[in-house]
Amino acid sequence: MFEKIPLFEGLQDEEIETLEGHAHPRIYRKHTIILEKGDESSSLYFIESGAVKVFVADDDGKEVVLNTLGAGDYFGELALLGETPRTASVMTLEETRCRTLGRHDFLELVRERPQIALNLIRHLVEQVGTLTEKVSTLALRDVYGRVVATLTEQAREEDGRLVTPPITQQEIAQRVGASREMISRIFRELRQGGYISLDKKRVVIQRRLPARW
Repeated sequence: MFEKIPLFEGLQDEEIETLEGHAHPRIYRKHTIILEKGDESSSLYFIESGAVKVFVADDDGKEVVLNTLGAGDYFGELALLGETPRTASVMTLEETRCRTLGRHDFLELVRERPQIALNLIRHLVEQVGTLTEKVSTLALRDVYGRVVATLTEQAREEDGRLVTPPITQQEIAQRVGASREMISRIFRELRQGGYISLDKKRVVIQRRLPARW
């Protein structure tokens, strides 16, 4: 698994083996909170299988999803660079298997292979760019525009169709900062117009979504 993670690009086989020896397996059930905003955990998490969402929520339970991650992704990297509280919460969307690596073991590896630090910096720069784009989308587009951006970002070509991974209307509402009722209304009208169809929990984009609603 670690050979495929960009963070460890360039490591030799024996270094990968050493890394795997320090990584501890964890299995989390569906809808389990792995990390909570404000926690002082100092581990890096690698996802072997399953999926998680990264989100922030207020005291009233209003939630905004910052990202979803799957097999081959990792999270918790900021905790490796300083003793700062977690800046977001992470919850499993299905049963998820992870490997965790503590700060001490990670820093020892970085001292031996500084290239890992450069890989991590590159990853963080990409993360900043992605989050900046998402903040811009939330701030400058209306709800419909944010829905279109989310569906377009999630969709992948499959048998000549653009299809999203399984995603509920409630999850889309949390991503775009809107009510579930508003998303349902947008979906209903897009389906009536022949722009999308639903395949169980997946959204199939039948033709280019209109620029305005």
